[in-house]
Amino acid sequence: MRSAKVMLCILLIIGVSSLAQQVSSQTAAQPHIEPRRIVIAASILLDGKGRVLHNARIVVEGSKIVALFTNRDLPKTGPIDYDLRGLTVLPGWIDAHVHITSSFGRDGRFGSEATPAEAAYQAASNAWLTLMSGFTTVQSVGDPTDVPLRDAIARGRLPGPRILTAVNWLMGRGEQTGTTEQIRAFVRKQKEAGADLIKIRASGGMRQGSMTLSQEQLNAACDEARKQGLRTLVHAYRDAVPAAILAGCTQIEHGLGATNDDLKSMADRGIYFDPQAGLLLENYLLNKDKYVGTPYFPATKEGFSVFEQILPMEHELMQRAAKIPGLRIVFGTDALAGAHGHNAEEFVDRVRDCGVDAMAAMVSANALGAEALSMGDKIGSITPGLEADIIALNGNPLTDITAVRRVVFVMKGGIVYKNSARVRQ
Repeated sequence: MRSAKVMLCILLIIGVSSLAQQVSSQTAAQPHIEPRRIVIAASILLDGKGRVLHNARIVVEGSKIVALFTNRDLPKTGPIDYDLRGLTVLPGWIDAHVHITSSFGRDGRFGSEATPAEAAYQAASNAWLTLMSGFTTVQSVGDPTDVPLRDAIARGRLPGPRILTAVNWLMGRGEQTGTTEQIRAFVRKQKEAGADLIKIRASGGMRQGSMTLSQEQLNAACDEARKQGLRTLVHAYRDAVPAAILAGCTQIEHGLGATNDDLKSMADRGIYFDPQAGLLLENYLLNKDKYVGTPYFPATKEGFSVFEQILPMEHELMQRAAKIPGLRIVFGTDALAGAHGHNAEEFVDRVRDCGVDAMAAMVSANALGAEALSMGDKIGSITPGLEADIIALNGNPLTDITAVRRVVFVMKGGIVYKNSARVRQ
């Protein structure tokens, strides 16, 4: 019921915005105008696929990148519209695991009551903060209220990252309460509700991690998703990791307890892996007053020390995973209330605390992330024909990973949403 009310409020917010746009268009009708040609100058450009280009020009028309020039071709581009020289330019980042509508309630605590209107406005704020931090695409997994937010952003009625959503996620039902046919029906129902993927909770939380679905149930969920043309993202710890691999899922989340053999099997089968390196637990610790005593969290502040104990385990897993040849490690944060807009801290954790190569970290949130979302032909790199999702950092993340905190320019689909860099008119 609460989700339905929140969806209604989001729709009302969208409706007001849409009405304002209609009134504006009726009072000042505009003739058809061809997409403006925009030229962006960059002295350092990371193309999203692992290459560093120097002295480049990006040409954008409408929502697309139409040309990329370097050095000898520069005179062909014409005047510069956005001068990003002296900064590091790269594709907008992709976060493969967020909960975009997750917010603190009216009393500032997680899971506490908020009116549908408050929740709707908070969701819109979360989307804005995420976009301003350089993330132009996110995969939210999931909540039914993701759907109207996703659609409003796609239609240009609210600013925010491009959203893919799982709508509802498949919770572990146990062998007695969820037949394989019921699970298949659940998957079909999510597709009918507009899901872009299926989220499966195959185990408990990080502290227990016991399987909550049988192998047969997990096989049915992943098989039905394939039949429906949907990807599967599986929340898995310990024994659930090899079970998800055997089921042929698309992407495995978290993965604490995974063995090296498990990691090698993921690599061999082309399964994407999204371990978290710190932001998730750091957010819990930073906001323990807001999480303590709420469902799924320790009842006392002292109980949060368990997250401090688990953090080195996450680092160790990331370090091992990074050494497995061919393992496709994508960038995901599991951002909940308190973490929206701080997604890039996960880069710092991966590079500083886990020794991940900085370029590999960037690619995990660019071309590799786009590939994991089956969107490699649309986003993820600065390539002619792809969407003009372009950001700029004050600093170079290849030499100083903290530069990811200093996003000064954000363009999504050819529209500039943030620009504190230099501009030439």
